[in-house]
Amino acid sequence: MDAIPNHTKNRLAAGELALGMGMRQARTVDIATIAKNCGFDWLFIDMEHGTLDVDRAAQIAFASLAVGITPIVRVPGPEHYHATRLLDAGAQGIVVPHVDTADQAQRVVHACRYPPLGHRSVAGPQPQLGFKSVPVADATRLVNEQVLIIVMLETPNAIANAEEIAKVEGVDVLLIGTNDLCAEMGIAGQFASTQVEEAYRKIIAACRKHGKHPGMGGVYDPPLMQKYIGFGMRFILSGSDLSFIMAGARERAAFLRGVKR
Repeated sequence: MDAIPNHTKNRLAAGELALGMGMRQARTVDIATIAKNCGFDWLFIDMEHGTLDVDRAAQIAFASLAVGITPIVRVPGPEHYHATRLLDAGAQGIVVPHVDTADQAQRVVHACRYPPLGHRSVAGPQPQLGFKSVPVADATRLVNEQVLIIVMLETPNAIANAEEIAKVEGVDVLLIGTNDLCAEMGIAGQFASTQVEEAYRKIIAACRKHGKHPGMGGVYDPPLMQKYIGFGMRFILSGSDLSFIMAGARERAAFLRGVKR
């Protein structure tokens, strides 16, 4: 018995880019197929910002499994029940925001992974296993193997602790929340700052040293994205449904305003 593959985890393991689409406006399950057909590897189901509830997030996560895009949920906080309810419902990855220390990262692992790495409570049949009846020992092992645990580093303190966080067994991705990081450093919106560059290089070095994957969120200017990917960023939040809608709508409106009558 195999688990439904985590395509994003496989791409990262192969050293490839894993591209995610943020979900801010969408509230229906067809967003999973839309994102997949647009070429994205993972769907960023955001429950930290906005009004998305648990049930709707779970429905979108389940639909994502069927079309081959990785459902990754950013939970609103570190409490274990935020993450485990979505994992039980089909999420293949969890993003926990505002992780500043290795101890906090370890608590995330304890909440999100089954023993022996963590202490996640064993649920019933798993969506990630197609709801098939699988011996508990096999089910927990298979789900552990496929889940992605992503911690967000969003403060100077988190960057200073990057290597210790990267050492934590069971963490897969260190994701820089560049918007919050810049705000915390007193350089809000200055994504090209040398301070940001230094933070990115530190995260990338820590990930390479300890076998983790570096991630980038909050940077959407193409030349800057290209630059930081060149540094070694691999888990890329590429933009949101709202930003894509607005960009396309502005382009169409500008074209139509320019049509000669």
